[in-house]
Amino acid sequence: MGIATILDILASIIIGGIMMNIVYRMSDTLTDRTYNHTGELTLQQNLATVAQIIEYDFRKIGYCKNWNLMPDPTKAITFADTSSIRFLTDVDDDADLDSIRYYLGPTSELKSTPNPRDRKLYRVVNNELPKSSNLGVTQFRLVYYDALGDTIPTPISGKTGISSIEINLTVENVAAYDTNYSTAFWRQIRMVARNLRNR
Repeated sequence: MGIATILDILASIIIGGIMMNIVYRMSDTLTDRTYNHTGELTLQQNLATVAQIIEYDFRKIGYCKNWNLMPDPTKAITFADTSSIRFLTDVDDDADLDSIRYYLGPTSELKSTPNPRDRKLYRVVNNELPKSSNLGVTQFRLVYYDALGDTIPTPISGKTGISSIEINLTVENVAAYDTNYSTAFWRQIRMVARNLRNR
């Protein structure tokens, strides 16, 4: 075997290695993009689901089909904090006054998921067991405003004076490819429940 043959073999090995590296990187990039696009779709669906439920419930703060059960709608919010709220409403439009509570659980509840920041957002109707599913919520932050548009400091209980609420919601993928978590953010600025006004 001559030197030319050895050089040909070495050149073939180097070119083959470069080609294998290119194929590996293409495969990795394709997997990453596929995973991220699928994750983005799931993320957007989760955010839309949570936002629709929250917006529907919050717009009904102070509403009751039998309005005599809630003579002073300004007392409809019984407790409010930066990541927790409890209010009165008629959930299923049956003329019975119900209580709804939203609160964010701790990150320690979801240690089984790869995302270290995701939490459960709980929705409790009356005294039922809290309902939640892991949709990747990482932030649920509420800001409260009075009729003049000034921020009301929290926590708030009793007659609150809340006129509008800013809702901030962040959702991330529950699992990610190569620890890159996609994020989606929703903000409802100054959402007003019509029934908070005094009759």
